Amino acid sequence: MGLERLRAVLARLDWRQPTVPVITVAGTNGKGSVTAYCTSILRAAGCRVGTFTSPHLRDYRERIRIDDRLVTADELVAAFERIDSARLEVPEISLTFFEYNALAAFLIFGAEALDAWVLEVGMGGRLDAVNAVDATVAVVVSIGLDHQEFLGHTLEAIAIEKAGIFRRGRNAVLGSRTLPGVLADAARAAGAVLKRLGVEFDVTRREGDAWDYRGSEGVLEALPAPALRGDAQYDNAATAIAAIQSIAGLAVSRDAVATGLRSVRLAGRFQIIEPGDDKPTWILDVAHNPAAALVLARNLSQLPKRGRGRSLAVCGILADKDATGIGFALRDCFDAWWLASTDGARGTTAAVLAERLGAVVRVPLTLTGDVQTACAAAAEAASADDRVVVFGSFHTVGPALDWLIARGLLPAADQPEYT
Repeated sequence: MGLERLRAVLARLDWRQPTVPVITVAGTNGKGSVTAYCTSILRAAGCRVGTFTSPHLRDYRERIRIDDRLVTADELVAAFERIDSARLEVPEISLTFFEYNALAAFLIFGAEALDAWVLEVGMGGRLDAVNAVDATVAVVVSIGLDHQEFLGHTLEAIAIEKAGIFRRGRNAVLGSRTLPGVLADAARAAGAVLKRLGVEFDVTRREGDAWDYRGSEGVLEALPAPALRGDAQYDNAATAIAAIQSIAGLAVSRDAVATGLRSVRLAGRFQIIEPGDDKPTWILDVAHNPAAALVLARNLSQLPKRGRGRSLAVCGILADKDATGIGFALRDCFDAWWLASTDGARGTTAAVLAERLGAVVRVPLTLTGDVQTACAAAAEAASADDRVVVFGSFHTVGPALDWLIARGLLPAADQPEYT
């Protein structure tokens, strides 16, 4: 891991740092939500925004967007051809999948007349390809134990890796109340300007779902509930607002913030799908580590069930994730589990997953084939009052979305356009 090869290719491409504001978002959990809020609010304020995220759920083009438009295949091919031509110069430079991905986003965004970039870190921060771009505002949403083989085995070590996105004289927005102290220390050492949830900015909940944002730039009163579900989304939304307000010379009104909060969309983050009164509710969540599973458990406990309905799990977890920890966090949430095998080099079988979950889950575990087979089996067992919760990985939620769409169970308004 390192940025030297990536920077060498950028130099061959004669690439320059963007002159528009860049918000870079890192974190173990929540960074996808904060990225989505930043983009939605900026767009509501009239800005043209390029957004880079990873991984994708159904289509590679989800990773690179101009406003609400997915990058086209032609744009991607043209960018990849430029990248390949540059890297093949002597001496030849090898690139990873993610580095191709990030470089393509940089080239595509640079060719557009954008007002802002919003970049989601893929893993860590210091050595992530996104960090080749200097952030105007660097956000760290949360710190958890994930990707430990690359980032370290303690929260403090992982925090230092994520702190690598901070820049001298630029704002560092910390979006959790429980971050390791070394993260703030690293921000100060880098010469960044701290904005911390619970200190420089905060959330005040009102009766019902409305809330106030309180920050050093002032108060935004009676904001609507974020369109993304769950209590954690108030903190995520506040973190996005703090990041946007940190951009000098960018005026974003309360109405733009409110519109952005109402209109934000993000598939697979406690996404609730209700196909009809005669069919079970489906809930999709990419929770793939114990901290995210705890948030999912809390969200499920706060969501009323239909009548005497049950909660049924469709679960697929990659081999390098803490399946036992995820199962422990969700051990009291489900009446039955259907376990799916996951594909790819990091995938695992339902049988192996059952071994890892069996120590903590005390309700029936049914082994199936792939995710779509697990969805079909759970749907067959479910009544109209039940809810089927699909979780454990992007590699689980993506195929579940495919299955739901193929059977006409995902309303058209919730389906992204792949043109």
